[in-house]
Amino acid sequence: MSVIAPDAAEARLLDRCTALDARLVAAIRRIRMLQVVSWPASAQQHFINNWQRGFRSLPDVHYVAPDLSAEREELIAIQAEAETEHPVGDYLRRSAESWRIATELLHSVGTAAVTGHSIRLYGRPGDRLPGSELTNLDAARHFVGLAGELDQEILASEADYCIPAETLQAELQAQLDGFFHSHKIEVEIDPDLIAKAAAGPTRIRLRSATCFSEYDRHQLVEHEAFVHSLTGLNGREQPHLKSLGRSSPRVTATQEGLAVFAELMSGSIDIERMKRISLRIVAIDMALSGADFVDVFSYFLEAGQTESDSFSSTQRVFRGVPVQGGAAFTKDNVYLHGLLTVHTFFRWTLKHRRLKLSRALFAGKMALHDVIALEPYFDSGYIAQPLYLPPWVQRANGLAGMLAFSLFANQIRINAVAADDLVLGV
Repeated sequence: MSVIAPDAAEARLLDRCTALDARLVAAIRRIRMLQVVSWPASAQQHFINNWQRGFRSLPDVHYVAPDLSAEREELIAIQAEAETEHPVGDYLRRSAESWRIATELLHSVGTAAVTGHSIRLYGRPGDRLPGSELTNLDAARHFVGLAGELDQEILASEADYCIPAETLQAELQAQLDGFFHSHKIEVEIDPDLIAKAAAGPTRIRLRSATCFSEYDRHQLVEHEAFVHSLTGLNGREQPHLKSLGRSSPRVTATQEGLAVFAELMSGSIDIERMKRISLRIVAIDMALSGADFVDVFSYFLEAGQTESDSFSSTQRVFRGVPVQGGAAFTKDNVYLHGLLTVHTFFRWTLKHRRLKLSRALFAGKMALHDVIALEPYFDSGYIAQPLYLPPWVQRANGLAGMLAFSLFANQIRINAVAADDLVLGV
C-alpha cells in the first residue's frame, strides 16, 4: 500500500498530536482502575465459610483511594490542547476525558458516587441497542430465559471433563509461543485471582485450583489472547499513537464486545457463556434497584452457578461500591451491548464494502468510532496496520461469507415463520 504524505500544515498538526499522545501515555501510567477496586481472594473464602454455616453477613471490603490529582490536571490540560476539529486530536480529547473520569471514580472508591462515574464510562442496563428499540437488558433477559429452557437438555448431554489449571497453562503457552512470532506472552497461574482468567499485553493469568472446560480453553485463546493481548501488542507497535496500546475506559465496550464476538466467530462460545454474561447485566440492574450483596449472590446461586462462581460474579457487580444495595460497578454492562454493537459494525463494513475497517480494528485498543474516524490515517501510514490478526480474521473469504449470510438472514423474521414452512419435501 502506498503511503500518502501529508501537507506541511497537516504534518505539523500530526507532530503535535504525537507529542500530546506521549503526554497522555505518561499521565495514565499510574491509573489502575481494576487493581484499586478488586477484592482480596480471602474475601471469597470468608464469605462462603459464613454462608455454609448459615450466616448471611455482608462482605466487609476496604479500599485505598490513590492520589491522582496531578494526573487529573495533566489530563485536563491534554483535553484542552487537543485539536477537536481534527480526527486524531478528537481521539486524544475523548481518551483524555475518559481517563479523567476514571481518576474521579477512583477518588470516590468505596462510596456510592462510583456508580455515576461508572455509568458515564460503561453505561447501564436499559441502554438502547444500536438500530433497535430493544435494550441490553431485554437482550440479557432473552438469553437467560433461553439458556434456562435449554440447560437440562444441553448440560445432560455434555461430558464431565476438567482441565486442571497447570495443564491449561502448558497448552496455552505452547499455542501462544507459536502464534506471537515477535513477542512473548507468559501464561501464569495466580492463586489470588478471583476471575477465571485475566489478560494483558504480555501476561495471561489463570486462577489456580480451578477446573477449566474445553469451551473455557477455546474462549481463553480467542477472547484473552487473540483479542485483548493481541490488540495490546499491536497498539504498542504503533509508531505515533502509543496510547493505542492502553485500554482506556471509553474503549471497553468495543474491546469486550470484540472479544466475545471473536468467541462467536470462531465457534468458541456456548449458551452457558451467553447466560453468564447476561446474568451479570440483570444483576447490575438488581443492585442499582436496591438489591444488596446477599440478594445478588442468591440470584446467581438460583441461576445454577456454584458458590464460588456466584461470589465471583457478585463481587464484579459490587467492586468499588457499598455492598448494601443501590450502587454498582457497571463495567460488565458492556459485554452484551458491545457484542451486539460489534456484530452490527462487522455487517456494516461488509454492506458498505469497507471490510478493511474490521481488520484495522485490531491495530490497537480503540472504539468503533475511532476506527471509522481515523481511517484516512491508516491509509496514510500515520497509524500502522496490525502486526497480528486473529486466525478467523486472517481468513478473509470465510469472514465475508459468514457476514454475508448473517446480513441476509437478519431480513427473515423468525416470528413470521410457520412450522409448516420448515418442512421440506411435503
